Amino acid sequence: MEFFSKGKHGKVYIDGNMAVKETLPRRVKNETFWIKELNRHGIGPKLVEVNKNNFKYEFIKGEFILQYLIKNREWKIIEDVLRQCRQMDKLKMNKLEMHNPYKHIIVTEKKKPILIDFERAYRTENPKNVTQFSQYLASKNFAQTLNMKISRKELISLTKKYKENKTDKNFNEIAKFFRKSFG
Repeated sequence: MEFFSKGKHGKVYIDGNMAVKETLPRRVKNETFWIKELNRHGIGPKLVEVNKNNFKYEFIKGEFILQYLIKNREWKIIEDVLRQCRQMDKLKMNKLEMHNPYKHIIVTEKKKPILIDFERAYRTENPKNVTQFSQYLASKNFAQTLNMKISRKELISLTKKYKENKTDKNFNEIAKFFRKSFG
């Protein structure tokens, strides 16, 4: 096993084509609960093994989303992440890091964005994954880097409507807004 990285609450090692995350037992329990749930919906890295102080999952090779999109301007990557965020909202799960997920979304060689790091995820009646990811897409770092034309007034109106009533129709309006902005 080879050391890969250290986060705020644990360490990640590489073991062949697997990643092993070591952290506190309560964090292992929470993160693996959510990865199992999300794997049923095609979200997250495939969970392989769970132990008391660590768990093993497929190692995701690829690039962080912004670096990928700078080189490969592909709307379907953003659309796929938005749809994953929508699914998490439907599951009443909040990931938390979606307002600044630059290290939490890896785009694979097969052009599939994979969300990682669910240690802080929790269940809530008011999930904010779509609205937080929308904030990230509209941020100066993201939008200006990719020369996106964002009407903040329109986005605030759309996300407010979605926040009040998380319907497919309101979600689709947000997706359409970003498709147009991405140009």
